[in-house]
Amino acid sequence: MRWPFVRTLSLLTIALFSFRSLHAEEAANPNAVKVDWGKVILVSKSTPTLQVVVNPQLLRGAMLHDSSFAALHSLGADYVRYVPWLPYPRQAVAELSPPADGKTSWDFANIDPTLDDFMKATEGHSVILNFSTIPAWMYKTDKPVTFPDDPNQVFWNYTQGTELRDPTMKESADYFARLLSWYTKGGFTDEYGKRHESGHHYKVPYWEVLNEIEFEHHWTPEEYTKFYDAVTVAMRKVDPNIKFVGLALAQPSLVPTMFEYFLNPAHHHAGVPLDFISYHFYATPTADQTIGDWQFSFFDQAEGFLNTVRYVEEIRKRLSPSTKTDLDELGVILTEDDKEIRQPGYIAKPEPAGYWNLAGAMYAHLYVQTAKMGIDVVGESQLVGYRSQFPSVSMMNYETADPNPRYWVLKLLKDNFGPGDQLIDASVANPGLSVLAFQTKRGKAILLINKRGRAEQVTLPAEANGARVSFVAPSTRDHAPADTPLQGLTLTMEPYEVAVIQLK
Repeated sequence: MRWPFVRTLSLLTIALFSFRSLHAEEAANPNAVKVDWGKVILVSKSTPTLQVVVNPQLLRGAMLHDSSFAALHSLGADYVRYVPWLPYPRQAVAELSPPADGKTSWDFANIDPTLDDFMKATEGHSVILNFSTIPAWMYKTDKPVTFPDDPNQVFWNYTQGTELRDPTMKESADYFARLLSWYTKGGFTDEYGKRHESGHHYKVPYWEVLNEIEFEHHWTPEEYTKFYDAVTVAMRKVDPNIKFVGLALAQPSLVPTMFEYFLNPAHHHAGVPLDFISYHFYATPTADQTIGDWQFSFFDQAEGFLNTVRYVEEIRKRLSPSTKTDLDELGVILTEDDKEIRQPGYIAKPEPAGYWNLAGAMYAHLYVQTAKMGIDVVGESQLVGYRSQFPSVSMMNYETADPNPRYWVLKLLKDNFGPGDQLIDASVANPGLSVLAFQTKRGKAILLINKRGRAEQVTLPAEANGARVSFVAPSTRDHAPADTPLQGLTLTMEPYEVAVIQLK
């Protein structure tokens, strides 16, 4: 009768000893990376990409124009999001005055050149167009909305009103259908039956319906869903094959009803497609924090966002499991950016040394975690920012016109990983490090991210001996990822370094 008890006690003792040994080993070397190559988490669906937001520095002749579109072309990403938006009405809205007396105001002179350059730079790759700004005259306002004559003068108060003047929404739906026809069918017929020729026959596989809808015009779930249905029905008459992205929420954790309502097919007309949903995340420090604090607050906020993603995924899977997810604005907005916008004449302090690498490391960490959740598109925001235009979000150095570390981190990820890769279980005890292993077409690889502003000595598994390391770090500055052979199994990671270890 005693033998089973003794045997059980012995097994418990062995398990306790093993548990203590494991934790002792981790305590002795918390930077030891462990990979179980036999444990596949899932097959990746995740595409790393970016968004391009229209602003004057993307106009032909501007300092950042040539290098930015060259960088976009070199990247070769899919699902690139293109957004003409509200601060520049003449670059974002094609019909700035209502039709009257048999005449219309359709004008693409300030819109087409930048879009043409964008389409050329992304040729051969999928794009998502989002003309996010509805003409102001389509809304009921106390008085007509006026805006600058200069197409390059910023104007933040264009999106006034919360009620469309046409409650059927046909007027605004027809506007978007004509935009699509302009770019894909060579032109359109206006409200008075006049044909306008464009000569454009672009392939536009995806269209996103509006942007940050809880901020811009303060849409309710019911009104936005009605609008989405009206627009998609009208646009599919132009192109039956086009797919759509909906919601584009700025603060997804605060509006769960948007997901619950919009993703429920019962709230849509029969046949209306729910191809994609999208939403955004920007880490935002407080004004009294320094970069020494940001290395913690950025990643803490990122973890909060990842919890939101998990929550939204459960809603999506329950209501509309075939709908895909596009996280199409991921980045950091520093408080100095907001001061420039809200305080006329304020000159923002420059971003501190190490910031661009830290922001790049945060994006890489979000890619790791969302890839493990099966998120389809992971979009970094944005290609070009500069003084007065969210400089801390830029992927280009707005002083030199060179791609900065945020761009190079995205290119490092895009060039090494993508849909179809097997995600392999990997771990490291140090919470300041992030790791994921991959089985790709090129072989086995490990993605390592240093989330802290200090160097780390990382011990890699035995199979990494003789591997090559490609990395973006403070030492690579605004240059392409460096490439070096691994000597032994110890890798010294610089602060905020993102590294890909390609095994033999």
